[in-house]
Amino acid sequence: MQAPDAATGGQEPQDTILVVEDDPDIVEILRLYLGSSGYRFLSAGDGERGLDVLRNSDVSLALVDLMMPSMNGFDFIKEARAFTDIPVIIVSARNQPSDKVLGLDLGADGYVTKPFDPTEVLAYVRAALRRYRQGKAAQHDGAEGPATGEKNVLSAGDLELDLDTLVLRKRGNVMPLTASELKILHKMMSAPGHVFTKAQLYEAISGSSYGGAESIMMHVSNIRAKIEDDPGKPAHIKTVRGLGYRFDE
Repeated sequence: MQAPDAATGGQEPQDTILVVEDDPDIVEILRLYLGSSGYRFLSAGDGERGLDVLRNSDVSLALVDLMMPSMNGFDFIKEARAFTDIPVIIVSARNQPSDKVLGLDLGADGYVTKPFDPTEVLAYVRAALRRYRQGKAAQHDGAEGPATGEKNVLSAGDLELDLDTLVLRKRGNVMPLTASELKILHKMMSAPGHVFTKAQLYEAISGSSYGGAESIMMHVSNIRAKIEDDPGKPAHIKTVRGLGYRFDE
């Protein structure tokens, strides 16, 4: 398979992508496409080796299979989330909704089903890295705080969303939300008690109300994991069955 001509698509030249995958053919396909797009490339044949690479290398994003020897992709994500917040995208032949939900709940930032189009994987990589950088920039700006003037904030219990910097704090601590997660939370906190459909929330992050239901479910799950004391019994972001989501103060 011939990879496309190099097209940077906005990524930074130092970005390093780790592929945790035991199929050498898939590793080679991803190596060709990622390399042709300007990314540095590292690989590991199972989860344990992947964690070693992650701990000892400057990795920007990880692409992870689920079915691997020694340590599977679910365990890899669980272990990785204990020491890094880099984007992790699952690339797997397992296409059951339960697998996707578990992966996203453990901290994955996306899910691509095999067989895949390599250009789709590249699009996921670019988008995840872009969201990650935007989130980091917002956290940095928020940590510095405004120089003067009163704060323009939305408050709900122990949550405080600074509307000038779009930084969320919980009990005074900056929460590491991505740019998309912050947009969703901003929209919901601005109208407590209002029920938003998945299409309305997707429009808030993409400008389009078409599609994106699975993406919104992923983002809401990630937001709950970060802001709720008990994500299984959320106090703030409630599911309204058959309709969408509601933010309670």
